[in-house]
Amino acid sequence: MKTIEFAIKMELEGQKYYLEQAEKNKENTLCEVFKRLAEEEKMHANILKKKFDSEEYELNHSTIVEDTRNVFSNLKKDFLSNEELPKQINVYREALEIEKKSIELYSKMLEESSDENDKKLFEFLIKEENKHQFLFDDIIAMLLKTDEWVEAAEFGIRKDY
Repeated sequence: MKTIEFAIKMELEGQKYYLEQAEKNKENTLCEVFKRLAEEEKMHANILKKKFDSEEYELNHSTIVEDTRNVFSNLKKDFLSNEELPKQINVYREALEIEKKSIELYSKMLEESSDENDKKLFEFLIKEENKHQFLFDDIIAMLLKTDEWVEAAEFGIRKDY
């Protein structure tokens, strides 16, 4: 299997994973985040398919980080007393690993590329996947801080997050 075909498959698997997580989180604020991530993975797969088929494609940058800022203000409310926190953190860590693998693949593809248009595409995809990685880093940090705060509330003032 060619690397580009593998990348398409990986993006579609990411889309499927995020749709599954959206369904599992339909009762909380992360449902919309997972739906957006699924849409973005689908968009990345479509761009790669067009590249593979030598068709024109457009690189539209994501605004997911900016668009989902309000999720973090609701996370504490949604998860503060949730007994499922360890399982949820594992889901977010798994998603973070998916994003890291995508970044590694696109970095390798960028390194091996000599075509300027290909380089622009891989740089774009790396930036987009970095946004996803940043989002999951923030979600994990928020959940860990919430857990920390509950366990150690008597120890004083906490940093803003």
